[in-house]
Amino acid sequence: MYIQRELGETIEKALRDMPVVVVTGMRQVGKSTMLLSDPRLSGRHYLNLDDYAVMRSLQENPDAVLGGLEEVTIDEAQRVGGLFMAIKRAVDDDRKPGRFLLSGSANPALLKGVSESLAGRAIYFGLPPMSRREIHQETRMAPFLIDFLRGPGLPKRKSVSKLEDGEVLTGGLPPVALGEVSEPKTWFTGYEQTYLERDLRDIAAVENILGFRDLLKLAALRTAQILNIASLARDASLDAKTAARYLGWMEATYIIRRVQPFLRNKASRIKKSPKLYITDSGLACHLTDCGDLSDDPLRGALYETYVFQNIASVVENHIPPGRIYYWQTQAGREVDFVIEIGRDIVAVEVKSGENWTKRDLKGLSDFLSATPRCKAAVIAYNGKEAIKLGDKMWAIPLGTLIS
Repeated sequence: MYIQRELGETIEKALRDMPVVVVTGMRQVGKSTMLLSDPRLSGRHYLNLDDYAVMRSLQENPDAVLGGLEEVTIDEAQRVGGLFMAIKRAVDDDRKPGRFLLSGSANPALLKGVSESLAGRAIYFGLPPMSRREIHQETRMAPFLIDFLRGPGLPKRKSVSKLEDGEVLTGGLPPVALGEVSEPKTWFTGYEQTYLERDLRDIAAVENILGFRDLLKLAALRTAQILNIASLARDASLDAKTAARYLGWMEATYIIRRVQPFLRNKASRIKKSPKLYITDSGLACHLTDCGDLSDDPLRGALYETYVFQNIASVVENHIPPGRIYYWQTQAGREVDFVIEIGRDIVAVEVKSGENWTKRDLKGLSDFLSATPRCKAAVIAYNGKEAIKLGDKMWAIPLGTLIS
């Protein structure tokens, strides 16, 4: 049974206005399944360019193939280089909304085609790993964060279960998150090999694959930390320029994400380097050899990584889309996430444990003081009760925050 993805509704709405909609995302995140199975996107002609015969026909005469189709979905669209110019010609002849729905995993090739040939004609969206809301099939209910920002006060919610270590370990890639594989470790090993041996060679000439692999694992060990390229390069025995280029390829293929600092407030001496996240917590656990989070020193960072991918699934697919930042001063005051949707801002500090201390609230208090338009500051902990701690200050269970 198909499990609906949050992005499906966003794509459906975009197809009403734009002639070309593009869906990107990391390998095995569920793009093809969504395009084929989501009832909101059904009824379209489907072309998969992994099929050699389909790819060959579009290579030889794309105008003839596309000219006979009114609404078409093209999977792995980046595989035919001249396809984007043919789509441009078709759109220029008839700018009817919803004509082309394109998808692909290799971000650079796809976005290059879109930016060079389809500028002003296309909009693109990234499909993230499955969220807890999607896995539990709760997407019919509005996201807690959206309701909370509308405030004031806590929206009424049914009791939500605590976040378990097993959810962080499996992450959100559908084959593992939905229990479709019996040995997640074996699956993730195959995923890593496919990524290194196929995806990278499709889009980049990586001359030092062993160095790239070492950098990937070292990046996973630094998930949820401020990125220091020089330090990463040194530990991987690479020069900084090469490490920066390799990190760029990891980001281009959706393996890592960078979160920029929030700079629009009164505080001085804010750190300006981005934070680094592995896109999926399950993959991060695999790359760091974490099989038991109960006493692992990376527990907090991996929980934060899982919360990040869930928050991103909500706020970046909201219309208009929201943005996620972090905040940290040179003096050490920090907030894990600053979520901005329109003019509304909420600050979130993540704790993997069931308790917190007054010291854990200091960064949130400082951020509130420095950012008058922040509507709420939240200590998100792995408990069961939502508690108002003061003016604009809340303690909210992690399970509720990402519900």
